[in-house]
Amino acid sequence: MATRRSDFAGSWYPSTESECRRVIEEWVSTTKPCRAQERKYVGGIVPHAGWVFSGKVACGVIECLQTGGTRPDTFVVFGKHLHASSRNYIMKEGRWATPFGELKVDRDLAESLLAKFPFVQETPTQYEQDNTIELQLPLIRYFFPDAMILPIGVPPAPKSVSIGKTVSEIAASMNRTIMVIGSTDLTHYGPNYGFMPKGGGEKGLDWVKNENDKRLRDLILKMNAEGVIQESLVNHNACCAGAVAAAIAASRKLGAERGMELFYTTSYDIRPDSSFVGYTGILFH
Repeated sequence: MATRRSDFAGSWYPSTESECRRVIEEWVSTTKPCRAQERKYVGGIVPHAGWVFSGKVACGVIECLQTGGTRPDTFVVFGKHLHASSRNYIMKEGRWATPFGELKVDRDLAESLLAKFPFVQETPTQYEQDNTIELQLPLIRYFFPDAMILPIGVPPAPKSVSIGKTVSEIAASMNRTIMVIGSTDLTHYGPNYGFMPKGGGEKGLDWVKNENDKRLRDLILKMNAEGVIQESLVNHNACCAGAVAAAIAASRKLGAERGMELFYTTSYDIRPDSSFVGYTGILFH
């Protein structure tokens, strides 16, 4: 069975098992514990910048999905940088390498989804490089070593909501236990991104944190999938709103009713600069 390589290992996150383990264990030891542990978490939203900027946020969400003892057969990971008119993408079969070992793609779930929606099918050797999904995989492999994955790229369009709902329905019909995450960063602000409607300095940072990112985060917490898509297209505060919307829709079908934010931060908090990006970590329950 062919294996997709880890394109971003050694640059966006460590390339060795020992270094990945050291970093994750340090995060776990310093992260606040999950609140309301009696709740059943079925999915969440994670960022996908380099681990130095947002890895701790993603780690906290995926670690908390262990709460309650559910061991999923498959992690459905929605991501990919796409435009509203983009096609859907899926990796149907094979394995994906991580420093902790390989993750197997859930071929049965993929084929059932392919029977209902059109997808560009990526393979372990023919695909577009994209960090949004790969950066979550070492964390999934660390906390859920026996789980399979289903990597899906969806655009910020209504069809992504339908795909999210359907993947949970198919999983239920197959008696497949799944968890779902959507991978996105928030506002990309500053001259590097050609987006600074409030100018530079503290004024721009305050607007991103307390207005632009907050609007989107509030919609995610309310699990308003359609609202997330519309908000992002108007205010440019998510780079993968389709992934968020699909994860929300899938999580609703799994029984979630609301979101809980574990973290909100920006790259400015780690490394102050005129250009920066926002990150949120949210759990659905």
